[in-house]
Amino acid sequence: MTQTNGSAPLSGVRVLELAGLAPGPFAGMMLADHGAEVLRVDRADAVRRAGDRPRPDVMDRGKRTIGLDLKSPEGVAAFRELARHADVVIEVFRPGVAERLGIGPDDLRAVNERLIYGRMTGWGQEGPLAPTAGHDIGYVAASGVLSLLGRAGERPTPPINLLGDFAGGGLMLAYGVLLALFERERTGRGKVIDAAMVDGAALLAAMFFHQIHAGTWGPRGTNLLDTGAPMYDTYETADGQYVAVGALEPRFWDELVAGLGLTGLPDRDDPANWPALRERLTEAFRGRTRAEWAEVFAGTDACVFPVLSVAEAAEHPHNRARGTFGRVNGVLQPAPAPRLLDAPPADLSPATRLADLASWGLPAATEADLREKGVLA
Repeated sequence: MTQTNGSAPLSGVRVLELAGLAPGPFAGMMLADHGAEVLRVDRADAVRRAGDRPRPDVMDRGKRTIGLDLKSPEGVAAFRELARHADVVIEVFRPGVAERLGIGPDDLRAVNERLIYGRMTGWGQEGPLAPTAGHDIGYVAASGVLSLLGRAGERPTPPINLLGDFAGGGLMLAYGVLLALFERERTGRGKVIDAAMVDGAALLAAMFFHQIHAGTWGPRGTNLLDTGAPMYDTYETADGQYVAVGALEPRFWDELVAGLGLTGLPDRDDPANWPALRERLTEAFRGRTRAEWAEVFAGTDACVFPVLSVAEAAEHPHNRARGTFGRVNGVLQPAPAPRLLDAPPADLSPATRLADLASWGLPAATEADLREKGVLA
């Protein structure tokens, strides 16, 4: 791993990403966004069906791809050779699958002791549920976090698959890779990372565990930050749109009340008054359109903001000024985050096929033989 002045922070880091569902590609995208050379390894038959154009997925931006038959001895041997020249492998199979294929951590670290082997699963590599199937909603349910999400008196509401797949899974795996790269600078040896979505989802709720332990966190939808409090919620406007309100602190609340033109409100610090306050705020916000409320609260600290669609968010002046979104081949997508000042721009181009594996240490004759046999696509 090498880096020169002015290069991207992960410049020189080579990542082999075994194709799989969302969390693995997301972790690979996070690394590619900051300069890593990511080679995604698809199934050979999938590449042949797709042809020269890889799937147009935002999470594959900046990557190169090949197809490799890992059920053949030649394909496994080729993957091991690629791993010899890699810094990181991202693997997304159920526990035991990679070992049965011959590309598990022990197999690959035998040829490259500096290799960092990142394993991404829902349940982790051990435990009673490890070999079973699952999805984001189940992992978040098992973490306890899903029980906290939703309105009072209603069933738990999963926040699409952001908590398990992406925040608890892919982002944690990328973080684990960075930890392992940092440690390798001291030890010269790689690590195996066991990134489980159930673990990551639980960790994301760390802030609330003391309140739960102390008994100060009430049932779902009755607390300050889970739509229980009228000062932290969304409200419908006259045009059927919505605004988000986060006037938690007293001075922010005062600005909110002034902007709404309300007087004679009961004490907001007494939860017994929250239903009455919510009614007053609901009625007030329905009196004007979303755009009108945006104008009323512009430049204030009332913490009121229109709930924007993704397309609207891309056009908002603040996001435009920061370059929070961009378009690549007409596809709207979020820019890399976080930002490292003075780093060069990320490669956001769609994934492309890697036509020459010599740069990854595979001899030209071996590559030609694999292509002729259909092992490499």
